[in-house]
Amino acid sequence: MNNLVCPCFRKTFPTISKIILLLFCMVGWKGGFAQHPIGIFENSMDIGSPKLAGSASFDEANQTYNISGAGSNIWFNRDEFRFVYKKIKGDFILTADFAFTGDTVGAVGHRKIGWMIRESTDEGAASANSCIHIDGLVVLQWRPYKGMFMRDPEEERFYPKKSGQTIQLERIGKTITMRIAHPGEPLQFVGSCQTDALNGEVLAGIYILSHDSNTVASAKVWNVRIDKPVVHEYTSNPHAVIPPTNDIFASRLEIVDISDGTRKVIHEAAGRFEAPNWMPDSKKLLFNEGGLLYTISVEGGTPDKLITGSVNKNNNDHAISSDGKMLAISSHREGLPGGGSTVYTLPLTGGEPRLITENTPSYLHGWNPNGKELAIVAKRNGSRVYNLYKVSLKDKSETQLTFNTKGHVDGPEYSPDGKYIYYNANVSGTMQIWRMKPDGSGKEQLTFDEFHNWFPHISPDGKWVVFISFPGDIDPDAHPSYKQVMLRVMPLTSPGAPRVLAYLYGGQGTLNAPSWSPDSRQIAFVSNSEPVK
Repeated sequence: MNNLVCPCFRKTFPTISKIILLLFCMVGWKGGFAQHPIGIFENSMDIGSPKLAGSASFDEANQTYNISGAGSNIWFNRDEFRFVYKKIKGDFILTADFAFTGDTVGAVGHRKIGWMIRESTDEGAASANSCIHIDGLVVLQWRPYKGMFMRDPEEERFYPKKSGQTIQLERIGKTITMRIAHPGEPLQFVGSCQTDALNGEVLAGIYILSHDSNTVASAKVWNVRIDKPVVHEYTSNPHAVIPPTNDIFASRLEIVDISDGTRKVIHEAAGRFEAPNWMPDSKKLLFNEGGLLYTISVEGGTPDKLITGSVNKNNNDHAISSDGKMLAISSHREGLPGGGSTVYTLPLTGGEPRLITENTPSYLHGWNPNGKELAIVAKRNGSRVYNLYKVSLKDKSETQLTFNTKGHVDGPEYSPDGKYIYYNANVSGTMQIWRMKPDGSGKEQLTFDEFHNWFPHISPDGKWVVFISFPGDIDPDAHPSYKQVMLRVMPLTSPGAPRVLAYLYGGQGTLNAPSWSPDSRQIAFVSNSEPVK
């Protein structure tokens, strides 16, 4: 009530006035207590009573937030701005794309947008906010305790102004960290801070400030994700289904447009599902969950079970033949070496699978476009690392294609024209993308960077390769779950460096299977949000 005495309890008021004023108090003064859910957020309101009111809305079809607000500043010992937020506890990662919209001509240079975490809705509350200013200034600011002056690093950073930028604000323990990325680039560190006032439950959300009491600024925010990380201990087995953690995270099935990186969540579940394939009719996706396979419309809805007969321990390695008639899968058999993963084939419409690899462990990854061979990952003859093999569907004979003795090799997939097999290999200490001819000759490395790059998938038109990039601080032979990873795409028919499509929390199960849409315009993948307790 902003320290006002609520008059609805004064006995001198008529009964009807009491009722009206009681309702007025319940909804709050200037929206202070009213709840206005916006998308994934619990509330939207102006902080600090700016002269002009702000607003916020959520476009469900495009999964985009539109936010507007005025306010004099977020600075000194009080703030004025528009805030769209939710309550959150523990560690978290906030990631989204931001861009100013509307009339920006003549805008005050310190007009800003970004993520904020806040102790309360009080105008002088302790807070930390990631700022992108319209003049290009990028900085992390924080108020350690209520009523104190805002702080920021002495060094100011200016970035070229772009049509949209990715901002990430992360809290791990007591440390709050800001990162930023221009479109298509990896996230870069901006700054970090610590304050005891922001260690518990906080309000976390997106905000906008015009830095001009007489003007309302506007912006759009998209690809909004709030993730709850786990302290990860990766496994030395690169094909482990679930990492050694007691947490099982919720899953999101997402589609990303490769032209502009816009993402759309089409299905969510409290448990773990993985590795979507795009069905040949362009209308459905196939994924695995709990050892079974399911299909779901690309528009969302209720998944339908795909019949796989007696084979019911299916993992995240499955692929569809180029003629769209057959499905190859990997599934575990009990009591066999390496977990007993075995490769099978069956009709895409479902049925009893046919066993292809008697020896284990064997993990499927790709079909030869001729429909006569599969590309698999396997350990054979006592090898300590995985190598690549091709398997004849006619007589089940295996031909070894790589002969690494130290680092793993994984993810083989044929190009649509059958001229190459693309794969990832740890040859010199980092996992990188390679390709070779189908007979194993002519090996050439395609990526050269500090990331560990896994699971190359070639677009149906043969122009692009997409892969998942893990941070450089993990075992290069592991592809663990529940890490901050990137999906990156790289051109194959013209020179070009990898471009980031999506920043997400995921890893194992995110992009194991071929997941391009038949028209080569979109990619399906799985991200993880927070543990299910």
